[in-house]
Amino acid sequence: MLQKFDERNRDLIVGIGDRLVHRDEAGISPFDSVVQGGDAVWEGLRLHGGRIFKLTEHLARLRRSAQALAFDSVPSDEEITDRIRAVLAANQMADEVHIRLTLTRGVKITSGMDPRLNTAGPTLIVLAEFKAPVYDDAGISLITSSVRRTRPDSLDPKIHHNNLLTSILAKIEANVAGADDALMLDDAGFVAETNATHVFHVKDDVVRTSTTRACPEGITRETILEICAASGIEAETGDFSLTQVYAADEVFVTGTMGGLTPVLTIDGRTIGTGTPGPYAAKLSAAYATRTASEGTRVVPAP
Repeated sequence: MLQKFDERNRDLIVGIGDRLVHRDEAGISPFDSVVQGGDAVWEGLRLHGGRIFKLTEHLARLRRSAQALAFDSVPSDEEITDRIRAVLAANQMADEVHIRLTLTRGVKITSGMDPRLNTAGPTLIVLAEFKAPVYDDAGISLITSSVRRTRPDSLDPKIHHNNLLTSILAKIEANVAGADDALMLDDAGFVAETNATHVFHVKDDVVRTSTTRACPEGITRETILEICAASGIEAETGDFSLTQVYAADEVFVTGTMGGLTPVLTIDGRTIGTGTPGPYAAKLSAAYATRTASEGTRVVPAP
């Protein structure tokens, strides 16, 4: 599962602060906090038919993360939404678009990790790309990484920060093993998430997913749990071992980048029948219905 260059993105216009610039001319100061120490927070958004699904929830998570990192200021939701609209208009985008929204602490007067060195900021980066869902609907394979998700008293996963090194290390292990992604455990050995998505498993008609003790509060994860509640599907959150996931009838992963994707094998073990299961199909269809009809309109209706 290797993403490929989309020719539609060759001349992208990117939003950096109050500027709109070509992707080849986009520049971040070498003194910006995101360059100096990964000192930034981010969100991934999906544009469906001119609407961004759960934009309010995404911006609330961005704000919580920035507040946890003691940013001096955060643009208002209205300001951020206006910048998103400007970037989408500049690129003539309305559908099949992924938006990477990054908010850095801003620019420092000299190198150093001390936030008191920041004299300008924050810096808002809006990167919108034409991008179809990145996972194969037919199903993916996972291996379990040796890299663990951190405890809340180490680096709280509820801070949606730009330090993605643990995820990158886990992804490298998946690449070496020939798997699509890596399953990651928490410090107690329970399943947390993958390097990029939340994990659900189904056993005896109950949909189960990990708590958010060692993984972010996922927007797509939350939506799947809402759909389960509205559809009368029993769902629960908790601590689940690898053995429980291996023995599941179905496993699937969720995330803004790819929606809902079935998992066919984990660590060489076939999950269920080795094919996408009925719960994945039903929940994926319900999720698609919601994303097609709900959200904040950021592109004028045709």
